[in-house]
Amino acid sequence: MLKDKISFITGSTRGIGWATAREFARNGATVILNHRGSAALLEERCLELEAEFHGTVMGLTADVTDAPAVKNCYAEIFRRFKRLDVLVNNAGILQGALLGMITGETLRTVIDTNLIGSLVHLQEASRLMGRNRRGSIINISSILGRFGAEGQTVYAASKAAVIGMTLAAAKELAPKNIRVNAVAPGIIDTEMTSQLPPEKLQQSIAGIRMGRIGTAEEVAQVIVFLASDMSSYVTGQVLGVDGGMIV
Repeated sequence: MLKDKISFITGSTRGIGWATAREFARNGATVILNHRGSAALLEERCLELEAEFHGTVMGLTADVTDAPAVKNCYAEIFRRFKRLDVLVNNAGILQGALLGMITGETLRTVIDTNLIGSLVHLQEASRLMGRNRRGSIINISSILGRFGAEGQTVYAASKAAVIGMTLAAAKELAPKNIRVNAVAPGIIDTEMTSQLPPEKLQQSIAGIRMGRIGTAEEVAQVIVFLASDMSSYVTGQVLGVDGGMIV
């Protein structure tokens, strides 16, 4: 489904990002991994993908909140491949706090990572995709960005802003044949959701109509669809992957 597509996935060494990288490689894409920290971990993940799927893999170290480093990533992608077909704007951070306990540091960290970092990537990707007048950008939002949740005001605000960013960019970039969509996962079995208190997690699962939390692979398969030509007439959409969750 993604044969020969040059694909960049941010935050792709674990969770939904790593599952997406594996599904992209399985479907024939050239996969560019990203991690903000350990170069050794990034190299290890690249070698894993190459060994299992025998495709082209590259790793780029950059924090999404470091705009110059992000720009350098796209310069390197252009130098190596001359184009970009798919961006998965996945890197994100979850820091919960009740309203009265939200610190300035938490506010800046979450907004800088989830919103501003995603926006900078969207800018850079759209410029590169615009050279060939085609591409697909998938922004990872959250069910909390659509419905909110107690103790998650900052996170919900950042992910709601990602949805607004998606809808606006879809309108602006459609004439260039660049599609922009969002995926809004519910409770997914990742390291991020493992941070939730056990009682809060069980309460959330009780509100899922399908009676279970989702897997990162189930989210990744939806992302593959949006990245592929099977969704060539789909833009400006927010696809929930939440098992019928009620927040």
